[in-house]
Amino acid sequence: MTIEDRGDAKLLTHALAQDTLSKLRDVETEQVGFRKGLVKLGRICGYEIIDGAMETEYVEIETPLTETTGETVKGLDDVVIINVLRAATPFVEGLLKAFPRAKQGVISAGRDEEAGRDEDGTFPITIDYVKLPEIREEDTVIVADPMLATGSTMCAVLDEVLNEQPDPEDLFVLSAVSAPEGLLRVGDEFDEADLLTVAIDDHLNDEGFIVPGLGDAGDRAFRTT
Repeated sequence: MTIEDRGDAKLLTHALAQDTLSKLRDVETEQVGFRKGLVKLGRICGYEIIDGAMETEYVEIETPLTETTGETVKGLDDVVIINVLRAATPFVEGLLKAFPRAKQGVISAGRDEEAGRDEDGTFPITIDYVKLPEIREEDTVIVADPMLATGSTMCAVLDEVLNEQPDPEDLFVLSAVSAPEGLLRVGDEFDEADLLTVAIDDHLNDEGFIVPGLGDAGDRAFRTT
């Protein structure tokens, strides 16, 4: 099993995920490579969620030669993926390779960096757009954002996702890199969510960016630096 429980989060330790993350961290990785890396990492994370968190069942099948018993994954039609714009777009593209029949939701949310961090270390969050599918109790919901820093954005997004919706069977907050501060905040406010990340980084700097981090994932993926 390559999903390890680290207390505040579950860490995805798959060797290929770690290799891909290392390339994403590299300042020499240019836009195309960075974007493709996020797609690849999303696909790996999706497969690991299937392997580590979803049940299977045995079914009778007929091959060209005989009848036999096969094994299938349960619930692949009951997946909802929430794309936190904009950095999560290539990340979600990869997730959809693992969950091609997933329903999708989109939330445009961003922190007001000009306002600065509040006394508790969080940022004010602006949500500009929300479009979500119906969420049912039997669904597996994956809220994807490559970077979980202060947790301000993710908490605002989860408020929108769970607003007047039934609690889904499984709720995952999926990130590539996370800061300890963000994991603690999201975990405290949404204990029903499983926090899944490829790396738990050292700390946040004074501007609220993850160190060592990836830089600005949205700018690097969309070449807006």
